[in-house]
This record gives sequence, C-alpha cells and structure tokens, in this order.
Amino acid sequence: MSGGTGDGTGAESGAERRVRIVVEYCEPCGFEATYQELASAVRDEYPDIEIESRLGGTGAFEIEINGQLVFSKLENGGFPYEKDLIEAIRRARNGEPLEKITNSRPPCVIL
Repeated sequence: MSGGTGDGTGAESGAERRVRIVVEYCEPCGFEATYQELASAVRDEYPDIEIESRLGGTGAFEIEINGQLVFSKLENGGFPYEKDLIEAIRRARNGEPLEKITNSRPPCVIL
C-alpha cells in the first residue's frame, strides 16, 4: 500500500469521474431548442453523461458542471460553443479544475 496524498495524481489513472450537468434556460425565450441541441451533442460525445434541464429566469441559459457555474448567457450575452462545453466536460471527467467558458456565439442571426 502506498501512502497516497489524495491529490488524484496517478491514484486514479484512467478512472473517469462522474459528471452531472444542469442547464437552466428561459423557456418563454425559446431556448429549449438550444438546450436540446447542446444536450444531443454532449450525449453523442459522452453517452453516459447525466444532463438535465431546469426552467430559469428571463434570458437565462446557465450551465453548471458538478454544481459549478461554467457558462452564463446572462454574463456573456450568447450561447456556448459545443466544443467548449465538450472540453469542459472532458476536464471534469479527468478531475481537472473547471474554467468558465467565456466564448459565446450570438443568440440569434438575422438573415
């Protein structure tokens, strides 16, 4: 038996941590379709991920990973890019510290 430090280095090699995602969105704003699109992309990449939605306040599209806010439309004014959310999930599964997603795409495009 080794006297591990509990910092996770090497002790959990290859072990992936459980990741729980909660997306809070404004239904009257029409953001359910964006949630469904993101949830589908997440499930395509990580079929075992637990992702749930919660109705939020006006203009909200907030994403928490394991209880930590990682994206806020109220702060950024847009929606997250799928690749940025997938990267945040990868970090969470690997036990790496999460950083806020600050890149965002515009909420709508007028053609």
